[in-house]
Amino acid sequence: MEINVDLVRSLINEQFPEWSELDITPVRNGGNDNRTFHLGDYMSVRLPSSEHYVPQVEKEQKWLPKLAKELSLPITTPIAKGYPSQEYPFPWSINKWLKGETLTSKNILDVNQFARDLGAFLIEFQSVDASGGPFAGKHNFYRGGDLAVYDQETRDAINANTDTLNTSLLDETWELSLSSKFFGHPVWIHGDMAPGNILTKDGKLSAVIDFGILGVGDPSCDYAMAWTFFKDESRKVFKDILNTDEETWNRARGWALWKSLITYNWNRRSNKETAEDSYNIINTIQEDYELNHKL
Repeated sequence: MEINVDLVRSLINEQFPEWSELDITPVRNGGNDNRTFHLGDYMSVRLPSSEHYVPQVEKEQKWLPKLAKELSLPITTPIAKGYPSQEYPFPWSINKWLKGETLTSKNILDVNQFARDLGAFLIEFQSVDASGGPFAGKHNFYRGGDLAVYDQETRDAINANTDTLNTSLLDETWELSLSSKFFGHPVWIHGDMAPGNILTKDGKLSAVIDFGILGVGDPSCDYAMAWTFFKDESRKVFKDILNTDEETWNRARGWALWKSLITYNWNRRSNKETAEDSYNIINTIQEDYELNHKL
């Protein structure tokens, strides 16, 4: 099934004819789980790319309007819900379009201030009442759940790359992450807090988007940017504003390690640029672990 402008146009004409005259264009880097398109100047269309991502639609429709009311920073907000048709078999969403640039290290004015602002958003997000929210599970790839669900996958990635990685150090780092358990009160988690889901404007944090992996549980998975984006000083600023304990920080490091390892393993021979980015993150994690654990 090809998700393209013609399909979106057909769905809009059929289900929302009042918007049929609006321009429709693909969003650059519009995502893998979902495909995203501009609809006019103020809306976007978001369609699951496969059946695996369909549960995200109902979840976003239910919870994002409620969360948006409690947050000072703009987040993705649904405007309408589309339904399956003969051409497209899944439900889909029309959201409010949030303007801004996708986060990069080059479009923020002060990385330390950005770390403070992102940490403050996460604290505010976690403070919203999570009663009745969706606990970590298959619907969000277990973000917010026990990191051990990815134990075998992580060990396989380590063992498959003994020629390029410091496997003994990675094993030790991973073991510490697994042994650091969560016993706190479950809170809201974004689940995919990464540069591609963060917008900036005028060099500052302006919005957070793509809540498809939204859930309730352990917040440590949302702290992985400490290693995937921040450097030494800004990482410390981020940790300080979060005021998190070492057990949570260990799990956060584990989430960053799991994702970078599997990405490196998948792309090592097929996508050298992506593999190199992941390799650099793995090195950052190793250096930070050694520095803080005095090996």
